[in-house]
Amino acid sequence: MGWETLGLWGEEVSRVEPLAGGVANDVWSVRVRGRLAVARLGARSDADLAWETRLLQHLDRDGLTVPVPIPTTDGRLFAHGLVVMTYVEGGPPETEADWRRVAEMLRRLHRLTEGWPQRPGWRSSTDLLRAEIGTKIDLSAMPPEGVTRCRAAWARLVGGQTCVVHGDPNPRNIRMTADRVAMIDWDEAHVDVPDLDLALPHNAAGLDEGAYDIAAQASAAWEAAVCWDDEYSIKRLAEVRAV
Repeated sequence: MGWETLGLWGEEVSRVEPLAGGVANDVWSVRVRGRLAVARLGARSDADLAWETRLLQHLDRDGLTVPVPIPTTDGRLFAHGLVVMTYVEGGPPETEADWRRVAEMLRRLHRLTEGWPQRPGWRSSTDLLRAEIGTKIDLSAMPPEGVTRCRAAWARLVGGQTCVVHGDPNPRNIRMTADRVAMIDWDEAHVDVPDLDLALPHNAAGLDEGAYDIAAQASAAWEAAVCWDDEYSIKRLAEVRAV
């Protein structure tokens, strides 16, 4: 199945134009019964998509602005790897004050998801102190010395409380207006230590020097591992200190 699956959302559905969606998904703006929406087609398992759509519904009910799954005509939240979600307006953060608002939104996410089950097939950063493989991460593909450095960074997170982290809070995934902050692209969301989300520009989360260093090192290690070995991941690994 491919984009023909879009017909499950009804007769008044059409693709508009492709959107940037990374290498793992084909993402388009679509119109569903006259309303602009976003459709994402990928190879995620049903269990993975069930986890993500349930999370987005939970966050929406609790007042966070996120893309909300639009059901098919027979009530399914996804079908054959396709998810259709509400379109979220807004622009990226530009100022230090904007980033402080982003930090507040991320902390709300973390509070609302304490005790949330792990995304199927994923491993947290501290799980990877022992495991080598978890969904997008395969430590055996990295240089052994790089793995040692990443694990040293993640070891500093041991004992921290876990929750859902967005996993990729970069400006492209943030949609701000005057009265709210929204996060889009939950493809990297999983259960982990919240520090991974909080190494923000301007230290917007207000971490002390030691906590910011832990968050920055752990985040750089995660981003190096999750997309190894493209140019960006190599750059991020270079930021992780030698042991």
